[in-house]
Amino acid sequence: MESRAGADIGAFRDAALSCPIPAAVELIGEKWAFLIVRGAFNGLRHFEEFQAGLGIARNILSDRLAKLVAGDILKRASDPSDRRKVVYSLTEKGESLMPVMLAIRQWGEEWCQGEPDIVLADAASRRPIRRIRVFAEDGRELKLGDLVWLSRAEAETPAERAA
Repeated sequence: MESRAGADIGAFRDAALSCPIPAAVELIGEKWAFLIVRGAFNGLRHFEEFQAGLGIARNILSDRLAKLVAGDILKRASDPSDRRKVVYSLTEKGESLMPVMLAIRQWGEEWCQGEPDIVLADAASRRPIRRIRVFAEDGRELKLGDLVWLSRAEAETPAERAA
């Protein structure tokens, strides 16, 4: 007879095999990939800008840019002002990394190096953005102990609760 702990480990292993985190980490989970994406969020567009702004070796930059383009995080196009140059820009998939990048930055501020002199602010109000948090559907802020993994079939949708 399998113990409860053994059953939990088996369920964890089964769920881990279909978890999207390994694929995401494979694509963007490396230091230089994150820094390149951060640079793109901040307006870097040309190879030379990334190289000078990040202090990254040319061969590493070339490799990471190619991986980010292949992963549809960045797109590569000819620079309209100089066809000999290439412009890198975020795709929709790349732009959707914004909450991930902000959460990592905020975590680093809290746990690694403290708050920097430069803050990210709302362009309209000029006020610093709020910290990234996890919220329930009804607006309650959730902590780790409030969460549970369920299969899609087990998870209720708002329509199911209303019925």
